[in-house]
Amino acid sequence: MPKPPIVHIPQYDAQFDPEHRFPMSKYSRVFELIVDRGLALPETVIRPAPAPAAWLSLAHSPTYVDQVLSLNVPREIEREIGFEVSERVSLRAQLASAGTVMAARLALETGVACNTAGGSHHARRESGAGFCTFNDVAVAAKVLLADGSIDRALVIDLDVHQGDGTARICADDPRIRTVSMHSAKNYPVHKPASSIDVELPDGVRDEAYLEMLDWLLPRTLEDFAPDIVFYNAGVDPHCEDRLGRLALTDQGLRGRDRAVFSFFREREIPVVSVMGGGYSRDVDAVARRHLITFETAAEFA
Repeated sequence: MPKPPIVHIPQYDAQFDPEHRFPMSKYSRVFELIVDRGLALPETVIRPAPAPAAWLSLAHSPTYVDQVLSLNVPREIEREIGFEVSERVSLRAQLASAGTVMAARLALETGVACNTAGGSHHARRESGAGFCTFNDVAVAAKVLLADGSIDRALVIDLDVHQGDGTARICADDPRIRTVSMHSAKNYPVHKPASSIDVELPDGVRDEAYLEMLDWLLPRTLEDFAPDIVFYNAGVDPHCEDRLGRLALTDQGLRGRDRAVFSFFREREIPVVSVMGGGYSRDVDAVARRHLITFETAAEFA
């Protein structure tokens, strides 16, 4: 099986208490599964270095970037994020952002690449939120635009939650089109407008979801020609996810991923995938749902 470039580093796992609502250990477990599946060799995986403040400040306010890097995030922002911004959390956020930049550059070279973290789409310019510290996709899109690697970027966010932070950060940049298909009644309560939003009712199952996706994908390219697609492949639309309200099966997630990769690769548009959300007390189960994206990426590598 072909092996798409995969970006990973052990510090993606900030080693939370297993009882925490955010299943941090899924990042370690999904990489174990990737290696077991033969999708990557530990010695060939690309490891990022922490993103510099200059990169992070393209998407976030310099004040907030400094707060995270200096471990001086106000308590009210930490409450909104959902955990303390410790040294491990700060490093993880810097690494995940750099990992998405690196994966995007690899996708431009090879057609497909994957980050085993990322998709922190609730982080906005002035603060983090919803288990997201830095918005890695917004950072990566802004970095590639700034250095001239791309002229336009498309973000297609299929996490069960709306990509509100990405929508906010990119709202005034016509070079970035943000697309989000998500649960209408889920977090966040206030959903700022993406370039395209599709809101789904509770309980949507595989067939209806995939029909809607087939309708949506061509519209993402109407009057817009992206040089790269950032794909947030959150697995929280799964029927057994603790924080989702949709009802996709494993087969539905695989169909979703195949639809995205095939649509854009048939048009020779590079795709970089980021993990996004997935919540369960059973870390192995949620990691196996994330593995589907890496298996599918290999089909198009």
